[in-house]
Amino acid sequence: MRKLLVFLLLVLFVSIVSSCGGSGLPTFGAEMGVQANPVPGQDSIRIAYSDMISYYGYVKPGAAPDETRDGKKFYYLYVWIPLVAPEIGIRMISPVFKGMEPAKGDFVSPLYPENKADVENYFDTWISWERALEVINPEDIATKAKTTKWLLFDQNDDSSELPAQPSGSKYNSVLRIVSSPSDPLKSLIRGLYRIGFTTYKVGEVKGSFLAQVGAPIKIPGVAISASIDEVSAAATAK
Repeated sequence: MRKLLVFLLLVLFVSIVSSCGGSGLPTFGAEMGVQANPVPGQDSIRIAYSDMISYYGYVKPGAAPDETRDGKKFYYLYVWIPLVAPEIGIRMISPVFKGMEPAKGDFVSPLYPENKADVENYFDTWISWERALEVINPEDIATKAKTTKWLLFDQNDDSSELPAQPSGSKYNSVLRIVSSPSDPLKSLIRGLYRIGFTTYKVGEVKGSFLAQVGAPIKIPGVAISASIDEVSAAATAK
C-alpha cells in the first residue's frame, strides 16, 4: 500500500510539473510515448519536447491577409525544418500573456516589440500545418516557395490543454503531427512548412500571438518567419 501511495504521489507531482511551464504555459509534451494518467481526471502523461522554437508575432487590426480561403483571412508563418523529424508539435496562443518575454534564440516579428503591451486585441486561434511539396533543399525556397503546392497535414481549432483567453474561453490551439515513414506524403522530411492561422469564428485576426514548434529531438537550424525571403536567407546561411 505504501509503495502504491508513493507511486501515485510521484505521478501527481509529474502531472503538476508538466502542467506548469514557464510564464503560465504548460509544458509542451509529445504524442509519441503518451500514456494514460493513472490519476483520474488528470491529463495524459507526455514526455516534453526536447527542442522548442518560439515566434512572437503581432497582427495589426485590419492588416491584409496572406490569402483568403473559404471566406477566411489566412496568415502564414514559414518554417524551415533542416532534417527528418519523428514528430512536430505546434501550438498558438493569443494574446501573449503578460510577463512573457522572448528568450535568446526566439524569433520575433518586427511589429511585436512596439505592440507587446496590447492585450485588448486578440483572436480565436485556428491553426494548420502544411508542407511545400516542391521545396526540399534550402536553395529551393527562393525559387519555388511562392509557386509550390502545399500539402495539409492537419488542423486544430480549440484545445483544452492551453490556458483560457481573456474572454474565459479555451480557444487557443494545439497540433501534434507524428511522421508516417510508410507514407511519403505524410512524412516529416526536410523541407519548408508553414503554419496557417486564422480565426475559426466570424471575427478579425488581430493582436499579439505566440507560436511554438516543438520536436522530440534536437533540430539545429530551424527558422521561422512571416517572410519567405527571411526564411530563405536563414536556411541558406545554415
